[in-house]
Amino acid sequence: MLSKKIYERRVGYYRRLLEKLSRGINVISLLRLIVGGAVIITLSLTGNLGGYIISLSISLLWILIFIYLVYRHRKLKAVYNYVAVLIDVNIHSIMRLEGRWTEFNDKGEDFKDEKHEFSYDLDVFGQGSLFQWINSANTYTGRDRLANVLSNPYQDKDTITKRQQAISELSTKRWFRQKLQVEGRILNEANINFELLISWAKGKCSLYSNHWIIGLARVLPIITVSTLLLAFIMHNINKGIPILFLVFQLTLLIINLKKRNLEFARVYKYHNSIKVYKRILSHLRNTKFQSEYLKELSIGLSDDGGFSAIRQLKRLEVLISRIENRNNLIFFPINVIFLWDYQCLIELERWKSESGLILEEWIEKIGEIEALSSLGTIAYDYPDWAIPQITEKPSFLQAKDIGHPLLTNRQVCNDINIQEPLQILLITGSNMSGKSTFLRTIGINLLLAYVGAPVCAKYMTCSVFNIHTCMRISDDLEKGISSFYGELLRIKEIVKSTNKDTQVFFLLDEVFKGTNSYDRHIGAKRLVKQLQGKGYLGLISTHDLELGVLENENKNVIKNYHFQEYYKDNQICFDYKIRPGISKTRNALYLMKMIGIE
Repeated sequence: MLSKKIYERRVGYYRRLLEKLSRGINVISLLRLIVGGAVIITLSLTGNLGGYIISLSISLLWILIFIYLVYRHRKLKAVYNYVAVLIDVNIHSIMRLEGRWTEFNDKGEDFKDEKHEFSYDLDVFGQGSLFQWINSANTYTGRDRLANVLSNPYQDKDTITKRQQAISELSTKRWFRQKLQVEGRILNEANINFELLISWAKGKCSLYSNHWIIGLARVLPIITVSTLLLAFIMHNINKGIPILFLVFQLTLLIINLKKRNLEFARVYKYHNSIKVYKRILSHLRNTKFQSEYLKELSIGLSDDGGFSAIRQLKRLEVLISRIENRNNLIFFPINVIFLWDYQCLIELERWKSESGLILEEWIEKIGEIEALSSLGTIAYDYPDWAIPQITEKPSFLQAKDIGHPLLTNRQVCNDINIQEPLQILLITGSNMSGKSTFLRTIGINLLLAYVGAPVCAKYMTCSVFNIHTCMRISDDLEKGISSFYGELLRIKEIVKSTNKDTQVFFLLDEVFKGTNSYDRHIGAKRLVKQLQGKGYLGLISTHDLELGVLENENKNVIKNYHFQEYYKDNQICFDYKIRPGISKTRNALYLMKMIGIE
């Protein structure tokens, strides 16, 4: 696979670069030690006044060299860390292609919802899930955006088509996607919720935007510094005057100190995040895109005053750095003399008035580009997968060689063709033959199609449907609901879900499995009758072979398909290929015999 070879070459290149950087860092560390020793030796060789001046001058030169070496060491260390993360990103890409992506830490467990229309049944979140497989977002916003898209896929053709174009373009920009991942991993704050920052940015504090307070905070330090100079340097005025001003300013700092500390702590929490988000937006702005949707994301990165997002985030970063200074006790006199707290809060309020309302949009753009990049990785890793065609024809689903995307390198592909008047495929087959997997294969590929991603198929054309499933239903002891009643409630939601604008695609696994065969047979017939001609399309799997008569009773509306097993060397085997008609084989008795039930 070409993409795997590229990842492996990148890992090799970055590892060699890492070794080179490591040697450079070690050399600089040694030079710093030598220069530090040289400073001490030079100062110790002082013999007389003239020699002292010379040694002091030479020591100053050594100190400047030492400062430069410290700077170079920091730069090389930063590059070293960056390259180390790049190696990790490429190793993860290799693991994804080898099917070892189930070892990734981020499974999206926090997004699991057993009550969701399809995500729980289709393994969208959790261990071995779609999210765990594709997610490369490392910020809170990016993870949340990807999860939201996978839970609420798009329902209009134009939006899906725009996203397809964007994802296809991003698939060709491997460096862009990897740099995005590196920046996010360096941030390493995927669990930090930005809602507090956004609410802070949108909020207003009239005290620090008041013209009188601003004027007082600007003028008082000038007066105080002037009186200090006049009293202690020029001795022109009484020393008590500047002291009175200092006491007054200290009083101002004590007033509302707790409230100011909370305000500072609230914004300081996001210091590192602001740095990285600024770099991500800069990366986005400096990349040329061709697709319409990516252009929309990259433009408009400015506030109402025309200031760019990068510039404004840089300003906020500088302001937060100023806030950090106040935590140093040595900085306390400066805070008193210059009313530093007030200066910072006034500038923060000014920043909020310029960019506070649009900050959320900037952060959402970062989340969206991370989500798109995650999906773009699929297109890059699997260039032979199809970009699905979204048709405006109703009740249409057609795919060639469609397989389950999460069965890395182990897919068994089948065809599917549903179009009017056909509405329902009734799928029979013995245990473990592949019925449930086939249902999930169709469902998860439809989901990928609606978020704009490639699908695991040679080609696929589909109408736009609302996906609904009823597959993993268990007893709810807390609510006193049996699995059968839970299944009825889910099917009730499916029946109610259709409307005049959007059709429903349903996946029912082992329909009415919680009741007796007679009631199951009657119930299935009534359900099929109710679903006919109302904008429903879907697949129903069952062990109940007697339901096969529904094809004859509902000609052209229902069609029977089945999976089957075969036996080789006294072992049960499956080919997982779907065939027309009702299943002719059973394996339950054989499996019972295998475990010792004669």
